[in-house]
Amino acid sequence: MFHAPYPTALHGISSEDALDAVKGLFKSDVDPKRVAAIILEPVQGEGGFYAAPAEFMRGLRALCDEHGILLIADEVQTGFGRTGKLFAMEHYDVVPDLITMAKSLAGGMPLSAVNGRAEVMDAPAPGGLGGTYAGNPLAVASALAVLEVMAEENLVARGARLGDKLKAQLGELRSAVPQIGEVRGLGAMVAVEFTQPGTSKPDAEYAKKVQQHALKNGLLLLTCGSYGNVIRFLFPLTIPDTVMDEALGILSAAVRLA
Repeated sequence: MFHAPYPTALHGISSEDALDAVKGLFKSDVDPKRVAAIILEPVQGEGGFYAAPAEFMRGLRALCDEHGILLIADEVQTGFGRTGKLFAMEHYDVVPDLITMAKSLAGGMPLSAVNGRAEVMDAPAPGGLGGTYAGNPLAVASALAVLEVMAEENLVARGARLGDKLKAQLGELRSAVPQIGEVRGLGAMVAVEFTQPGTSKPDAEYAKKVQQHALKNGLLLLTCGSYGNVIRFLFPLTIPDTVMDEALGILSAAVRLA
């Protein structure tokens, strides 16, 4: 397995830089003919909630097509309405060869799945794929119920609306909190990154203080990113408006360390 940098404009890694790194691997570390697939999250999860720029995704698609490599989108965390679309790849004019999914797929029940081009999915011989819990009837029934509720309650659009509301509130705090280096996100997959004022240097200590302040007032926050300086938001798409407003109030006070 080989790794390449993910585009992160805040830290000076452009789409061109990231694509050049992949090409560098092909030149120095591994023959592209020996590479079966390139796997990426359209929006990084633990990595910091960075969304892949459109030009980066197009560049990866071109590289994969050039060398006969599969492009696999890991949508375990981004799938099922988290980014304002049913799948994050819908934000791009690029079609992956395979999509992996889980987590929100069955509303908490243990279930994962893979979807993709027919010629890839049909390639294994009968019995070539399987697992102990494959086709678990209860989990599959849960997934069907999840899809029905998402459609009936229009949760994809609701997630996008609540995500915009969160980003707007965080954006308003930037003038009062110089440690806010960036507010970003697609749909309800939102993050705020804290940096030392006037720089792009990570400020993990400030992120930790915000997290602790919020916890004391009843709000759980998760950090992520290579330096632990990013706070990510993964609220349920079904969250009541009153609970969301309460959380936003606690969050605002915590970010200000009031």
